[in-house]
Amino acid sequence: MTRREVFNDALFWQGQSVSMEDRERLGGHAAAVLWFTGLSGSGKSTLASAVERRLHALACRTFVLDGDNLRHGLCSDLGFSSADRHENIRRAGEVAALFVQSGAIVLSALISPFESDRARARRLVPEGRFFEIYCNANVDECERRDVKGLYRRARSGEVRDFSGISSPYEAPDAPELVLHTARDSVEQCVEGVIAMLQARLGLPGAR
Repeated sequence: MTRREVFNDALFWQGQSVSMEDRERLGGHAAAVLWFTGLSGSGKSTLASAVERRLHALACRTFVLDGDNLRHGLCSDLGFSSADRHENIRRAGEVAALFVQSGAIVLSALISPFESDRARARRLVPEGRFFEIYCNANVDECERRDVKGLYRRARSGEVRDFSGISSPYEAPDAPELVLHTARDSVEQCVEGVIAMLQARLGLPGAR
């Protein structure tokens, strides 16, 4: 038996004395995961931040999990191989699930290129509380608006395993919402997210 197996045998799940439902009642709104996925440059972080501002104005408790920010801390030991990308999304999904248990609305903005990883993140939260939001912009548009220069570096071979160029991006088959971020304004996309949440969960103070 390995050292890890010995420790696993000594681990027991500690239940919460305050339920998610109790936290939701205290907060005045339902908890949920808004999972923004799409190519680099498709507008995930911009939209997550803009939606968070709207939700905050509606007195909702929120937090944005941005892919770049996570790689500065929680996932700083990971690279960009397929195995590391799977682990990156696994960790992000676990953190998002904890936020849901706290009664918050968490907005995850990560490329999350593999459908299986997004499906696993969905399974971590109660049914009906995970909203996959596909920021639909093609490679040409994302490359045109690329302020980080990542596409140029990927095409030159400097950056390897880059989603949409040298590594696959698996677009969602049936997301809860598709945002055409190359066509519509940020404000239009935000309204689409808020309308979806109002229809599915209800929001305090929303029209």
